[in-house]
Amino acid sequence: MEHSNIYEKIYEVVADIPVGKVATYGQVAWMAGHPGAHRVVGYAMSRVPEGLGLPCHRVVNKAGEMAPLHVFGGEGKQRLLLEQEGVIFLKNGHIDMKKCQWNIFESEESS
Repeated sequence: MEHSNIYEKIYEVVADIPVGKVATYGQVAWMAGHPGAHRVVGYAMSRVPEGLGLPCHRVVNKAGEMAPLHVFGGEGKQRLLLEQEGVIFLKNGHIDMKKCQWNIFESEESS
């Protein structure tokens, strides 16, 4: 698997995640044409070239949990970014995936 090509596809998908929505690693992999490559998505997110301005904070695991604390520059940074965009959190600290997970079909209908 050529990583530069899959990374480009992953970055294209991530760039399209709307404000106020999140996508899972598996969802991004599927949308990039590589179902089952969720770990590759995580790896790609850790290697985003500076200057791309990707909303990497909108990519979360399937349970709606935040990335490890060091990823976004400190505890609470990812959550703060998501809250500023209107993402809803449950009492357990996870994202309300029913309300906030990106549904590409809804995006197409509202266009």
